[in-house]
Amino acid sequence: MIDIKFLRENPDVVKENIKRKFQDAKLPLVDEVIELDQKYREVKLNGDELRNQRKNLSNEIGNLMKNGQKDEAENVKAKVAKINEELTENENLEAKYSDEINSRMMRIPNIMHESVPIGKDDNENVEIQKFGEPVVPDYEIPFHGEIMEALGGLDLDSARRVSGNGFYYLVGDLARLHSAVITYARDFMINKGFTYCIPPFMIRSDVVTGVMSFEEMDAMMYKIEGEDLYLIGTSEHSMIGKFKNQILSKDNLPYTMTSYSPCFRKEKGAHGIEERGVYRIHQFEKQEMIVVCEPEQSWEWYDKMWSYTVELFRSMDIPVRTLECCSGDLADLKAKSCDVEAWSPRQQKYFEVGSCSNLTDAQARRLGIRIKGENGNYYAHTLNNTVIAPPRMLIALVENHYNPDGSITIPEVLRPYMGGMEKICK
Repeated sequence: MIDIKFLRENPDVVKENIKRKFQDAKLPLVDEVIELDQKYREVKLNGDELRNQRKNLSNEIGNLMKNGQKDEAENVKAKVAKINEELTENENLEAKYSDEINSRMMRIPNIMHESVPIGKDDNENVEIQKFGEPVVPDYEIPFHGEIMEALGGLDLDSARRVSGNGFYYLVGDLARLHSAVITYARDFMINKGFTYCIPPFMIRSDVVTGVMSFEEMDAMMYKIEGEDLYLIGTSEHSMIGKFKNQILSKDNLPYTMTSYSPCFRKEKGAHGIEERGVYRIHQFEKQEMIVVCEPEQSWEWYDKMWSYTVELFRSMDIPVRTLECCSGDLADLKAKSCDVEAWSPRQQKYFEVGSCSNLTDAQARRLGIRIKGENGNYYAHTLNNTVIAPPRMLIALVENHYNPDGSITIPEVLRPYMGGMEKICK
């Protein structure tokens, strides 16, 4: 959510930002907010005047009663009662205008960084850099689901009977490899100086609306029936929520944390749920990183965070590239975002395995995350990035380390987590 003072003083900038995101239907929101804000400030000023009148009349009642002028005091009390009625109506109007302003402000997108490329959708995202040489072997690489099933490590049929499409059983050495990747990613981030955390896997609605847009919420979140709780789609939600309504000391900044969680997603939209594989699913596990920092530090942290994911994948000999998200592919709370994509030798193209975002102060405004300053409190900046998200990570791993005999070579960095095992064989 952007600063209403900024919107009030720069309506054209806000409108241009909306146009650059190809969300012209939201343009009327800017003028509506300005009009409602004017009414709200008038009503608030009227309320302040009424409260001041009531205070003066209350003092007058005390003086009249002291002087024995009871009739005059009763007349003044009647005036106070009338003011109280007016105040009640005025406060109701204040609340009404405030709610209407807030509901519109929540739909107005964050101001994008000037470097974000302009484009309508993810087809117009821009490649930034490649890391590692993408290799296509001279032998056929089967579909990832077939590789995993042949190794006895994936059971989709049982999962369909138990839960439906979009779920899976991982079994044996592949299940162990899945856990090894998560544990290695945890240790990797701890060695980068991040604090490890296991957060709540369910959060309240006020946290959900604080960390994401309404569109994302509807497309992603599972609600717990009969309770004000949602299953998290990523641990970023509960990790940023940890700082809700907090005033942070500058001495403790930045907060750099890495978190493990299961994740639950509806996966609505055009992509749908793949029946054969584990690329897009309802349930998975993930290692995440978040940073809460001073505003002037956030862009430095942004570059550090995506580079950590690149470094992690390269340590497992998986070629990757970074892709700048264009304006039309940028979620409303994000000022800038890039995807990390891994090479698929079977498809001979890259696919998304992680995403890094700087949300500047948009989440902090919604959640009330402020920093205590010498000249007043101000909003922190928040960032998040995927460290690793199996089983999508396993797709990249099994394809890039697949051998002609159907076995998978385990990257050296993972072998200590696999009891020294070097290959997974049929």
